[in-house]
Amino acid sequence: MRLYLIGMPGAGKTTLGRSLAQSYGVPFVDLDAEIVEREQCSISELFVGQGEEYFRQCEADALRAVLARYPALVLATGGGTPCFHQNLELLLETGLTLYLAVPVPELVRRLQQAASARPLLATAPDAAALEVRLRETLAARQRFYERAPLRCTAPTCSPEVVRRLVARYSTTA
Repeated sequence: MRLYLIGMPGAGKTTLGRSLAQSYGVPFVDLDAEIVEREQCSISELFVGQGEEYFRQCEADALRAVLARYPALVLATGGGTPCFHQNLELLLETGLTLYLAVPVPELVRRLQQAASARPLLATAPDAAALEVRLRETLAARQRFYERAPLRCTAPTCSPEVVRRLVARYSTTA
């Protein structure tokens, strides 16, 4: 089984992914952590030092390496992963993709303290600017996210709910 979690920064992909991997008895991989390990620097350092284009290529390379290494896993992708280098097509072809749909006000609440550590959100000086930036980012990414066959909307997206969604999908697919 391969389950891929996609969605905006702050959607809970890593937290939920760890729990799901444990309950399914498969490895958990956080794609951003994989990139940091491969590149030996933080995501922010990659963005500042090499630029977003370089980061997106590293992300695509790391995704392909992870999928080659793990026949079964739960993968938490970066928020932009599905939007570049045909990554979404790869996810859709090789496993089950779940979109964690979290309303923007909830994302703002979750990210307000940590936004400065996220390269694409670091320029937002306050909650209002952060909300504008998140809405713009979501508008650009929504068409990719909505192609996922499964969708779970916060705050009801728990491991138990996801397991039921996956089971229901598996019996009807």
